[in-house]
Amino acid sequence: MPAVSFWLAMLAALTVLRLLVAGLSPLSPDEAYYWTWSHALAPGYLDHPPMTALWIRLGTLLCGDTRLGVRLLSPLTAGLGTLLLASACNDLRGAARLTSLGWDAPLTASVLLNATLLLGVGAVTITPDTPLLFFWTACLAALGRLLATGRGLWWLAVGVCLGLALDSKYTAVLPGAGLAIWLLASRDARHWLRTPWPWAAALAALALFAPVIWWNAAHGWASFIKQGGRTGNWHPAEAAGYLGELLGGQAGLATPLIFILFVVGMARLARHPIKAPAGETLLVWVTLPAVLVFVQHAFGARVQANWPGLLYPACAIAASMRPILAGWTLAHWTKPAAGLGFVLTALVYLQSVAAPFPLPRKLDITLTRLAGWQTLATQLVSRAAPAGDFVIADDYGVAAELAFALPHQAVLAAAPRWRLFSMPHPDSSSATPGGESGLLLRSERRKGGPDPSLFSGTHLLGTIERRRGDELAERYHLYAVTIRSSLPAELRDEIVRLPTPTR
Repeated sequence: MPAVSFWLAMLAALTVLRLLVAGLSPLSPDEAYYWTWSHALAPGYLDHPPMTALWIRLGTLLCGDTRLGVRLLSPLTAGLGTLLLASACNDLRGAARLTSLGWDAPLTASVLLNATLLLGVGAVTITPDTPLLFFWTACLAALGRLLATGRGLWWLAVGVCLGLALDSKYTAVLPGAGLAIWLLASRDARHWLRTPWPWAAALAALALFAPVIWWNAAHGWASFIKQGGRTGNWHPAEAAGYLGELLGGQAGLATPLIFILFVVGMARLARHPIKAPAGETLLVWVTLPAVLVFVQHAFGARVQANWPGLLYPACAIAASMRPILAGWTLAHWTKPAAGLGFVLTALVYLQSVAAPFPLPRKLDITLTRLAGWQTLATQLVSRAAPAGDFVIADDYGVAAELAFALPHQAVLAAAPRWRLFSMPHPDSSSATPGGESGLLLRSERRKGGPDPSLFSGTHLLGTIERRRGDELAERYHLYAVTIRSSLPAELRDEIVRLPTPTR
C-alpha cells in the first residue's frame, strides 16, 4: 500500500495548491455573476439550476465574499471527488472481473482525470460544471458499490446523487438517460427492474429536481426554453467545422494524450455494449447518449468545449480498465499523458496568478477574462462622485465584477435577465441609490449606445480601459446617465441593485 499512501499525500498537496490558486487568481465575469446568485437564492435561474449558488453561499459563509470564499468548495470537492472516482473504478472493474490490476487501475483513473485541464481549471474556479462533475462522480461511485455489493439500498444513493447533479446542470439528464437504457440493455442489470429500488431512485432524483421544475413553471419555463432551444439548430453544411471544433476542444481540455486514452478506452468497452460484464456496459451506456447529443448539436451549432466534461470520469475509468495500447502498458502511457496534463495545468495556474508569459491577447484568456477588474473599479470610483451616486452596466458579467470589486459603492445592473431575480429594484426605498444619476460602463464591443427606454440625458464622458500592466484587456465607453422616472413595470424590473460584498 505504499503507492496508495504516496497518492493520498500527493492529492492532499494538490488540493492545497488549488486552494492557493483559487484564492489568488481573479474571478471571471461568470464567476462574479454566479456570486450575485448566492445573494439571491432561488430554486432556479435563467441560465442554470441553483447548485452553483448554494456552493458559493456556503463558501462565502465560511470565508467571506472573497475569491477563496466564492471558490472554496471547488478544490475541496475535486479532492473528495478523486477519492470517489477511485472507489468507482475499483468497484466497476471488479464487477467487470478485471481483478489482476490491483490498485493500479483506480490510481491511474484518478491521476488521468486530475491531469486534465477540465478538472485542473475547474478545481480553482466555480461554474455549474464543478458541482455537476462532483455529483456525477459520486453517482458512479454509488453505482460501483451497487454492483460490488448487490445491495439495492445503494440505488437510493444513486438517485440522490443524480438529483443533485440535475440541480447543478441540465446536461446531467444525458447520463441519467443512459443509466435507464443500461437497465434495459444489460443482461446483468435487467433484474433490478423487478425490484422497487431503481424506481425509488428515480423518485428521489425527481424530488430533488422538483423545485427547479416549479421555478421554471412559475417563470414561463424560461430556463428550460433557453437551454432546450440550443438543440433545434440544423446546418449540416457547417457540421465539418463544428465537429472539428468539438474534437479539438476535447483534445485541449483533456490534453492530447489523455484524450487518446479516453477515446480508445471507451471504444474498447463499446465493442460489447450488451453482453459484457455490468461494469463495462454501465460505462458505455452512461456515455453514449451524451456523445450522440453533442455530435447532433454540432450539425447545427457550436458545442462549447466544457459541455462534454461530465463524460470525463467514466472515460478515465474506461481508460484504466484496458491496460495495453499499441504494445505499451498502462504505466507507459500514463506517465507522459499525465505529465503533459499537469505541466499544462501548472502553466495555466502560473499565468492566472502572475502572468509571466507575454502571450498574444487573443490567446491569453487570463488577460481578457480575469485581469484588471479591481483597477477598473478603482478608476470608476474616482469618477463616480461628480456624476452621481451609482455605477451601472448593461452587461451582466461586467456589472457583477464591479459589484464584487466595490464593497462601498452602489452598483446597478440593467438587462432583461434581471427580471427573474429577487433583487431590489430602483423603485424600492432600499434600492434607491441616493439619486437617479450615475455612470454607465459599456464595452466598446457592444454596438449602439445606452438604451433610451431606460436612460435619459445620456452623455458620453470618454473611454476607460481595463489593463494588466501595459497589456490592454478591454476598452469601455463611459456615460453619465439618468434612469428614466416612472418606468413601466416590465422595464423597471430590468434594473436591479447588485449585492454588496462582505469581507
